[in-house]
Amino acid sequence: MWITNRKSQQKGDRTMAAITYSRQGDYLLPNLTIPEGEEVHLGKYAYLRKQYLMKNRYGMYLNLLTAGTLNQHLLQTEEEAQMRMETLILQMAEKEGVTEELKARDQMEWIGRMNNIRRRAKEIVRNEILEN
Repeated sequence: MWITNRKSQQKGDRTMAAITYSRQGDYLLPNLTIPEGEEVHLGKYAYLRKQYLMKNRYGMYLNLLTAGTLNQHLLQTEEEAQMRMETLILQMAEKEGVTEELKARDQMEWIGRMNNIRRRAKEIVRNEILEN
């Protein structure tokens, strides 16, 4: 059984569509669908953001999902995180003297220091961007 809410509301230039309901036992539940969108492949940071939203900010996750803007949000987060990682790594390496000269002179030292810098940059990106 389908029941339609006949009232359409207008806000500014937008008209909100009528909501349809279906009867489930004694309850009327709205018929909600997720807008169709193109399939996107998520990177590491987009996937981590999605997991964070699902576990810790479920209301925001549902709002983005039902509005059809979740993928756009995740792709934007991925780009932001990648750019921030690159910037942090360059700044930290310069500040700590991790240069190509060090790489040529002592490769293992350079690798160890760069790995340390990457780990710290990942932690900063996770705190600043992914969990915000």
